Amino acid sequence: VPAAWQRPYLNVFKHFRVEEWKRSAREGDVAALTDPRLKGTVYRIRGSVPASSYLQLPRTGTQSLGLVGRYLYLLFRPVPCKHFLVHLDVVTEEKQVVRISFSSLFKEFKSTATWLQFPFLCGEAEVSGCPRVPRTSRHNLVGSAPVDTRWTCLVLDLPSILSLYLSRRYSHLKGVKLCSSLLVKNLCTSDLLFDPGEEL
Repeated sequence: VPAAWQRPYLNVFKHFRVEEWKRSAREGDVAALTDPRLKGTVYRIRGSVPASSYLQLPRTGTQSLGLVGRYLYLLFRPVPCKHFLVHLDVVTEEKQVVRISFSSLFKEFKSTATWLQFPFLCGEAEVSGCPRVPRTSRHNLVGSAPVDTRWTCLVLDLPSILSLYLSRRYSHLKGVKLCSSLLVKNLCTSDLLFDPGEEL
């Protein structure tokens, strides 16, 4: 069975041994920390310019992860009062590389034939400690993360995203680039849709 080793799900950080930095790359202020709440290792990526501090899989752009799972799960937490950026490079059945990006920096959705940019909307903070314009509408949810930001399990249906926005058929995930400022616990792929409340 093709890609049987990726089923029922693949723990990407564990499989590619991110902590050894042999099949992954890091640039700028990237550190492994122990998170007391999650009781495990998390990676903190921080820096004033998101593109200058990042964790990247695989190590170089000429390589490919070759991950075919329909769903991508990212367990992360934005750094309060900062912006973050995540790039996913996916390949279509026509061998076209498309970059899917989401960020608190983006104010609106934009698309080209090879790039989809999604704004990441952070929920309203219960305690405001970051300078910001009062949020009076959904549009005003864009911006830096609130001080009480929580761990989030983001689930992306990659084939559906390509089909809906570009009318393309999904082949596989080529690469991932996690840019500052965020904490990331894990990255998984699967053909199964899990309840985010369950442990992957």
